[in-house]
Amino acid sequence: MIDKFNKNELDEVMNIWLNTNIDAHDFIPKDYWIKNYNVVKEQYIPIAKTFVYKENNIIIAFISIIEASFIGALFVKKEYQRQGIGLKLINHCKTLYPILKLAVYVDNINSVKFYKRCNFKVKAEQDNESSGFKEYIMSWDK
Repeated sequence: MIDKFNKNELDEVMNIWLNTNIDAHDFIPKDYWIKNYNVVKEQYIPIAKTFVYKENNIIIAFISIIEASFIGALFVKKEYQRQGIGLKLINHCKTLYPILKLAVYVDNINSVKFYKRCNFKVKAEQDNESSGFKEYIMSWDK
C-alpha cells in the first residue's frame, strides 16, 4: 500500500536509504553513505514529497520527489526487490507529475535497466558532483 510519508517514519526510511545505498553501490566506499546520512535526513527528506510503500504497517520502500519533478530517492529493501514495488511507486508518481527526472550511477546497472523499463531515457552523462562517479541524468514525460 502506498501512503504519504509521516515525519515519525523518518528513521525507518533513513535505515532503508543507508542499507540499500551500501548494497546497491558496492563501487562507492561505505563511508561515503555514512557521511551523507545526516545531509539526506536533515536537508533533502524535509524538502521532498515522500511516499512510502507498506506491507503489514511496515515500510519496505519509499520514493522522494523534489521540486515536483526530480526523483531524489527510490529505495526498496533488498529482500523485497524484484517484486514490482519500485514500479508501483514510479507509476504512482507518474499519475501525479507530468515530468520525472533522476540521476543514477552508470555502474548501478540494475537500476539503470529498471529505469529504462519504466520508459526513462538517458539525457546526459556527467560526474556526480559529490562522489565523483559517473551518473546518467534520465527523464520521463507523459
